[in-house]
Amino acid sequence: MQNILRFFFALCLIFVQDTHLLGQAPGKNQIVRFKVENGDTVYMASIPEAYILPKRKNKSKRIEVRYSRLVYNIKKVYPYVLILREEFARMNQEYLHLKTAKERRIYTRDLEKMILKKFEKDLRKLTITQGRLLIKLVDRETGNTSYEVLKDFRGGLSAVFWQGVARIFGTNLKTPYDPQGTDQEIEEILTLIEIGFL
Repeated sequence: MQNILRFFFALCLIFVQDTHLLGQAPGKNQIVRFKVENGDTVYMASIPEAYILPKRKNKSKRIEVRYSRLVYNIKKVYPYVLILREEFARMNQEYLHLKTAKERRIYTRDLEKMILKKFEKDLRKLTITQGRLLIKLVDRETGNTSYEVLKDFRGGLSAVFWQGVARIFGTNLKTPYDPQGTDQEIEEILTLIEIGFL
């Protein structure tokens, strides 16, 4: 019996010697970062961010259609919001360097004309729902409600006027974006778009 075990063990060793056992794939060497803490070497790695989202359980076909319509509307509006975020940051820097109120007024008027010339046709084609989403996403990206943005750059009277127009259409420019409350579904969809799932 022992002879059979020895023979089997020797046979296993022969097969193991013939195979290549490598800790790393050949040609894929990489530099590893580490640091020494209290005499112990600690490996350091960058791990990509992981998102854990609950699986959507649509209770009815109507809710599923409403959700896919919201995804469609957000995908339609979100590129404009990204452009607006970049323009807003650039505009804010330039606006702060202007010294007089007249220079600021001229600057905002010229900027408004440029934006209207560039985006007016596309923005006029947006539905009321997409306009509401645009207002919410402006707050999300800039950190200011649409009312505050209007008040800062166009003045209080203009902000009040556009708030009145928005109220006629059932929207409030002063409502802040609430990613943990009423706008949680929108935030979830935006996260999925930003990480490339949608």
